[in-house]
Amino acid sequence: EGVPVQTANYAPLTPLLLLERTAKVYPGKTAVVYGDRRYDYAALRERVHRLAAALRQLGVGEGDRVAVLCPNSPPILEAHFGVPLAGALLVAINTQLSRPEITTILEHSQSKVLIVDEDLEDKVKGLEDELDSLEHVVIAKASIEESSGASPARPANQTEPPLGDAPVTGIDYESFLLVPPLEVDLLQIDERSAISINYTSGTTGSPKGVVYHHRGAYLNALSEIIEARMTQRSVYLWTLPMFHCNGWCFPWAVSAIGATHVILRKVIPDKVVALIEEEAVTHLCGAPTVLTMIAQELDRTGKGFPRPITLVTAGAPPSPKVLRTMEALGAEVLHVYGLTEVYGPFTVCEWNPEWDGLSVEEKARKKARQGVPYIGLGDLRVVDRDSGEDVKRDGETLGEVLMAGNGVMTGYFKNEQATADAFAGGWFHTGDIAVWYPDGYIELKDRAKDIIISGGENISTQDVEKVILEHPAVLEAAVIGIPDEHWGEVPKAFVTLAPGKQATAEELSLFCRERLAHFKCPKSIEFCDLPKTSTGKIQKGVLREKEWAGHASRIN
Repeated sequence: EGVPVQTANYAPLTPLLLLERTAKVYPGKTAVVYGDRRYDYAALRERVHRLAAALRQLGVGEGDRVAVLCPNSPPILEAHFGVPLAGALLVAINTQLSRPEITTILEHSQSKVLIVDEDLEDKVKGLEDELDSLEHVVIAKASIEESSGASPARPANQTEPPLGDAPVTGIDYESFLLVPPLEVDLLQIDERSAISINYTSGTTGSPKGVVYHHRGAYLNALSEIIEARMTQRSVYLWTLPMFHCNGWCFPWAVSAIGATHVILRKVIPDKVVALIEEEAVTHLCGAPTVLTMIAQELDRTGKGFPRPITLVTAGAPPSPKVLRTMEALGAEVLHVYGLTEVYGPFTVCEWNPEWDGLSVEEKARKKARQGVPYIGLGDLRVVDRDSGEDVKRDGETLGEVLMAGNGVMTGYFKNEQATADAFAGGWFHTGDIAVWYPDGYIELKDRAKDIIISGGENISTQDVEKVILEHPAVLEAAVIGIPDEHWGEVPKAFVTLAPGKQATAEELSLFCRERLAHFKCPKSIEFCDLPKTSTGKIQKGVLREKEWAGHASRIN
């Protein structure tokens, strides 16, 4: 039968308990820096509990969905705690999506309340009239009003919130918080219950809503603290959007350890560098593109990082060149890998002290690998896609990465078939192609859809990109397969040159041929600005669609 569960020996794993602890231990410590506004953890807890109370007053209950369409700002941070505190699921929406895409997500999630930043209000005007499920819209100002202070003051004689039963549309967020804080028995939360839904894309048709639970969010938050080596003295700069995989669980992680959130609405290189210096930033996250932007700005100003800083990067594997550049400027780069379906990062290139004596080049090659699972999140395998058997750990044999454990989603919201397909065989299928090394570390080679099959040979686009990025004139590069009548498909490179640098296609082609097997070298090179997502990832799909559409039109 085992030991009976009771409060003396069991508490649910929920990130909501993490903020409660921090507010008790460090009530006066600065929690949030946003422009010229600052407030402490006691104030953050109060704002969170007021938000939960206000949502309850609107009729939000257990299992309801509350959507947030905001850039990095206090409302979206506070929603990570206040929405689940009210018993609801947080639906954080990508701010770069179009109105039809946002409408699709709101409709699919059946969100009852929408909190929207005033700068994005035009994208959702009138949606409460179009969608039966959307009952209330709350408008968050781009800045915290000077008059409101850190926590809005409630009139001394006010015992009931100023919200009636009538639908609320367009109420100001700060006014929305003018209610008595809600106190909840957090020990009654089911740790396996859902805490949020993150949509993998805003495409019309059949969007995939990835469901996270309290247990996974709690363990991911603690794992981030461990792997990024954060302490209560840490200062975290928000360059990663909080709507992206719930900010890789850092809203919960930073708050759990009592570090400081420095919130930046938009990634502007000179502003990022200025804040790193002014606020003594110790940690930030971002795609390799963000690291490149920061490196460019530091190069422009002739500076390095003013103090040690940890940069957590994911997305496309960072090139050894980017790793070398950032570390030469005084940063430690932590390379992680994951997907929306696994709460953001799931693996980390855990550094082995035995590698300390390696050359700079060898260290960079080691660090470019995706590594091993985070502490406490689960396990992984690399398997042959046909047989399902583990591939050889030889660093050469390609296979699909499978994952399992506490760091994996519950499933796709209202999509049983997609969930069953993703979990076939009892493991989560990532769709990413990698090799497995004898030491257990993995290295991604491509998304399954990005592998180029040319004349029967597999070509990893990332292998080709790493070589192109070694050229001193190259800032960014993306490689895709394009149609070829003889070989089926061949590599094509899209390149952005560094400011003030020059290079020709012939020069880059020769550079590749000196370093790669000839069949892997780009058959054509185009110079352009690369299309990117709001999180800085290069959109290979956009490049591929253009090339293949052009090919189809020529055939027709």
